[in-house]
Amino acid sequence: TPTAVDSPAVSEPGRVEEENWMMHLSPDGPSSFGPVGRREVMNAGVASLMTWRSDGSSPASAAAGADMLEASRSLFTHYRRLGQAVEPGLLLPVLIAQTHTLRELSAQSDSGTRRRLLALGSRYAEYVGWLVQETGDERAALWWTQRAVDLAAVGGDQALAGYALVRRALVTLYREDAEQTITLARRAQSGVLPSRIRGLAAQREAQGHALAGDVGACLRALDRARTLLARRNDGADGPVIGSMHLPDSVGMVTGWCLVDLGRPREAGEELDRQLTQVGPDAVRTQVRYGVRRALAYASAGEIDHACALTEPLLDGVTAVRSATVTTDLRRLVRVLGRYPDHPPVRRLAPRLGTLTRPTTPLEESPS
Repeated sequence: TPTAVDSPAVSEPGRVEEENWMMHLSPDGPSSFGPVGRREVMNAGVASLMTWRSDGSSPASAAAGADMLEASRSLFTHYRRLGQAVEPGLLLPVLIAQTHTLRELSAQSDSGTRRRLLALGSRYAEYVGWLVQETGDERAALWWTQRAVDLAAVGGDQALAGYALVRRALVTLYREDAEQTITLARRAQSGVLPSRIRGLAAQREAQGHALAGDVGACLRALDRARTLLARRNDGADGPVIGSMHLPDSVGMVTGWCLVDLGRPREAGEELDRQLTQVGPDAVRTQVRYGVRRALAYASAGEIDHACALTEPLLDGVTAVRSATVTTDLRRLVRVLGRYPDHPPVRRLAPRLGTLTRPTTPLEESPS
């Protein structure tokens, strides 16, 4: 079912223009999303389908805006929790629609409510960007990240642009581009940004240094991240930026970095400690760092232990369908492939082969 809605595009600071978003929701195959021009919508025949919109002529009451804000914040927390256990394609349509709803209501609200609605809408858009990256579509992920920055800026929040650099650095990290990862992460550590964003940026910088094999720079960035993340959240009253499922994100990232620094046994032990603190419902987090832990032990030559750690993760890998997790899973497969006659490796090989087979992204890239 094609569905057309309007949503913002920012052509200059403080000004929001409309653009059409098109979602195709299929009950038996991949759904799709992309921004399109009005002429394309008409040519596609969408105007002949059921359409609706608000003309913005009736201002929303303060109570309606406040109620929508409270409900949407609560929903956002639930969606993030649900996103830990299901594949991105199941959540993306409702998250995109919710982003549009917040933007639409903001145009009819008083200035204070408008700012808060746009700020929350930007967080929805940023989360959509992360989930789209999980489908393997980097281009679309960056597009959504920019939409988040645009919404936040129109609402008076310039800080999210700093976090967008951290998100872009994640894309370059998975491309194994250490230099760009470090450069982007450093740009997000400006003193004018909230300490949490700077702390997350320092973590990403540490991952870039680990990829480059620079132990000293990596550990210094991790120390800086711990100091920054220990501070209060700069008065922010919205949803937490970054993962809400890592009790000690610096500790977990330390374990992650130690793998790339060629210290796999230390990495495995650190990830052991950190994963005991992650709740069982945080499946996406469990499999992301669990596969990393298995990779650490496999790289340390503990093949039986690596296989024992990997096997219980595979149902979760199937459930969340994460492109980023698959990246590490492929690395694990390459390490285990050095031991083709090892019985645990032979037992896991068929399923690992299925899970790491290349697939196309679930979403179409926005143009």
